[in-house]
Amino acid sequence: MFYAPPMARLITELSRLPGIGPKTAQRLAFYLLGQDKQDVQRLADSLIEAKEKMSFCPICGHLTDVHPCSICTDASRNASIICVVEGPSDVIALEKTREFKGRYHVLHGAISPLDGIGPEDLRIRELLSRINDDIKEIILATDPNIEGETTALYLTKLLRPLNLKITRLARGIPVGGDLEYADEVTLIRALEGRHEV
Repeated sequence: MFYAPPMARLITELSRLPGIGPKTAQRLAFYLLGQDKQDVQRLADSLIEAKEKMSFCPICGHLTDVHPCSICTDASRNASIICVVEGPSDVIALEKTREFKGRYHVLHGAISPLDGIGPEDLRIRELLSRINDDIKEIILATDPNIEGETTALYLTKLLRPLNLKITRLARGIPVGGDLEYADEVTLIRALEGRHEV
């Protein structure tokens, strides 16, 4: 055994975090143990506080400390547009742009048969229950990967009979990207999504 049991447990727990492998967990553990006890206590307290006070909005499914969340209760937002995303971090990414002024619906995942995730495991029923005569457009902002595309296709088939405008986020060449390094699918999407200048 290389580490004392408390250190081994800390490394094990840190390595359970997404994107944190054993080496990074070890580095974080050594860093944390090198900090003042008050600094580590603040981190521990913030984790406990977030876990105790944060939960999912009963309307949109976004993480919040108030119910319903501030986005769902903001009267200045356009309630006729719902942007469907896979997770709460997607809401944050879109909010950072300061461009989208509608409401959100968080699915909490994407359809992935290989991972055992089907439509019934997502917040699709909740989305359908939110649709009324006031809703004019659904923006499908799922990830541009197999699971996200499958989810968007499934939602499109469900929503099409409701006579709503259904849109998908545009995809293509990123700003600052070079054409020669783009894959064929990205180039095809960029060509399909072209607009007049």
